[in-house]
Amino acid sequence: MQATTLALVGATGGAGTTRTAVELAAMGARDGDDVAVVDAAFTTQGLSEYVPGRIDPDLTALLTEDPDAALSAAAYPVAGTGAGVERSGFGGGSGGDGSEDDAPDLPGRVDAIPARAPFERVARAKTAEAGRKLERRIDEAATTYDAVVVDAAPVGSNEAVAAATTVDRAVAIRPATAHGRDAAQRLRGRIADVGGSLDATLAVERAGSGSGGDENERDDDGSGVVRVPATDPEVAAAPTAATGDDAYARAIAAAYETAFDASLGVEFPDPGLVERFTP
Repeated sequence: MQATTLALVGATGGAGTTRTAVELAAMGARDGDDVAVVDAAFTTQGLSEYVPGRIDPDLTALLTEDPDAALSAAAYPVAGTGAGVERSGFGGGSGGDGSEDDAPDLPGRVDAIPARAPFERVARAKTAEAGRKLERRIDEAATTYDAVVVDAAPVGSNEAVAAATTVDRAVAIRPATAHGRDAAQRLRGRIADVGGSLDATLAVERAGSGSGGDENERDDDGSGVVRVPATDPEVAAAPTAATGDDAYARAIAAAYETAFDASLGVEFPDPGLVERFTP
């Protein structure tokens, strides 16, 4: 049975967790699923960058100031996924600026449930009580969407612990480097300390860093690693997996199937001769 909730947990800061979450969600929508990306990285609030227009309310407001509001109040279409900005029942999208005119018309939709809040509210959203409310919000998302991807920072905060231990599956996101491999091992230990576990690891390459490793590499515990090649890091370029058929899109599809332990119906054309011999 397909897991409906997935936490992507960064092994280090800047590992590419938020971008990977958006790309995985876009791949799910490309396959016809409605996917939510829930922001559990309150300090960086990176998911908000993928939402055009105003964000009000955000997820932290639902955890601290308006706990009775439906989760849909803080759900916003992700830019570049072709989602209409005036969907009935999804109040956050009204701030769109028409930039979706050239976006692909995906069979499913991608909504972000972002954090964008001042420090004082972020501090209140990081309490243990707010962490328990976040767990309930993740469960609520699972009743509305076909799949839920939670963007979580390295485990060390109440919201990250809630994300890593509430979901059906948890996946480490690490840089495709030796340092990243070591960081993933430390993350595995921290998650075990709070009663959770990791189901897979995605190793994300950075633009300009080179391949730097064997695509069949394994982490120290013997588990396989899905390598995700570098792509244009600019937010405006995302999500490239929504329509692409290059090595990056194919890797995202493989990562989705591994992360969710599910099969996708997305088909890619056979690679041409040049692509087959291009690293």
